[in-house]
Amino acid sequence: MLFFWGLLIFTLFPVAMERGSTSHIKKHHQQPRSQDIKQKRPESKRSDLTKTHLTKSEQLLRIEDHDFAMRPGFGGPAVSVGIDVQVESIDSISEVDMDFTMTLYLRHYWKDSRLAFPSSNNRSMTFDGRLVKKIWVPDVFFVHSKSSFIHDTTMENIMLRVYPDGNILYSLRTTVTAMCSMDFSSFPLDTQNCSLELESYAYNEKDLMLHWRNEKEPLKTDEQILLAQFFIQEFRESSGLAFYSSTGWYNRLFINFILRRHIFFFLLQTYFPTMLMVMLSWVSFWIDRRAVPARVSLGITIVLTMSTIITGVNASMPRVSYVKAVDIYLWVSFLFVFLSIIEYAAVNYLTTIEERKKMKQREKFSDSFRLNQTQTMAFDGCYHDSQLDVSDYGEARLSVANTEARERVSCSNPDGQQLRRKKSIKGNVTAVMIKNNHVIDTYSRVLFPTAFILFNFIYWCLFS
Repeated sequence: MLFFWGLLIFTLFPVAMERGSTSHIKKHHQQPRSQDIKQKRPESKRSDLTKTHLTKSEQLLRIEDHDFAMRPGFGGPAVSVGIDVQVESIDSISEVDMDFTMTLYLRHYWKDSRLAFPSSNNRSMTFDGRLVKKIWVPDVFFVHSKSSFIHDTTMENIMLRVYPDGNILYSLRTTVTAMCSMDFSSFPLDTQNCSLELESYAYNEKDLMLHWRNEKEPLKTDEQILLAQFFIQEFRESSGLAFYSSTGWYNRLFINFILRRHIFFFLLQTYFPTMLMVMLSWVSFWIDRRAVPARVSLGITIVLTMSTIITGVNASMPRVSYVKAVDIYLWVSFLFVFLSIIEYAAVNYLTTIEERKKMKQREKFSDSFRLNQTQTMAFDGCYHDSQLDVSDYGEARLSVANTEARERVSCSNPDGQQLRRKKSIKGNVTAVMIKNNHVIDTYSRVLFPTAFILFNFIYWCLFS
């Protein structure tokens, strides 16, 4: 029995010793490997970062070797930045907001020797907007701009081209809304001068010299630029200096354009309707002066129409404190319409006075006529016109006599002759038309058209 247990221990002991030694060896070898892995991980991360942030072209340009927060040639002469512009379109012009919206291609040219690279065939490299954020670019902005943006369909419309000698072309497509100080004293026969101004925001003339690159043709425009209300007379460029008390002098570039307004739209919408309303007010001079409802309603309708035209024109204009040319025309036309109503008020007043005078004359005539009746009555009970002399009583007496004669029963004289009227029916109609035509209406038919034609002649000579 003892022999059996001794043999078992002798057999298992070497196996246990061998397993312990192998496990100890494994532990001893595993610790250095984990340390090696920990030491190698930072190197792999660095290599990954280098691969993601720097492309081969960026390595060729040695972007990491320079500080592009500083301008080229810092501490030396000012860097020269050339500008040229191609105007794609003028999208809108607002008189109410006094601004315009323009879409253009803005190109910058300068030299940065830090980006020079060797090239066997002297070919340039072109990049998109991602490289722009890693290098120095001019900080050109639009003076007096209200809003602007760079187009980003389908990608940002930015192009950067680098030449082997370090020359750079930086181009972008942008839309800007800028202020335009407009003068509406001659509206709508006006001409507006607007300008888009470019300037460096941070660098004054000692650090950055901004200029037009091509002196012959730095500003190009699309020939198909058409505007609804304006005709583009001229596009021209200019340059100057702007002074700020805190930072000094800055170079400034100007894109000037002259706009002349199309008048045909306003002729159809404003001037022709106004002329028709004024001429329509003259119709009241030909209406019977006793037709009060007709003449008054016509005048009030024209006044309301003129008020609507004036309100519609001013609704699309800024509230300026001076008088515009269209205001002069509208208010003078409104004055003609108003005077036509005042003219009828004068005619109606004078007619009323005349009627009162005639009523008094008729009352006197009726008393005197009753006395003559008894003297001219024949024994047969009839009045004889041949024996009456009414020529001394005037028009009023004659009209009363004729009226009373029509009311009597006609009777014949002893010889069988009938009473006759002194005027025919045609003569009475003509007399009534002349009688109802007031002298003020007669003069107004000539004076109002003559004055309005004279006003139009002076107006169009001054403003056209």
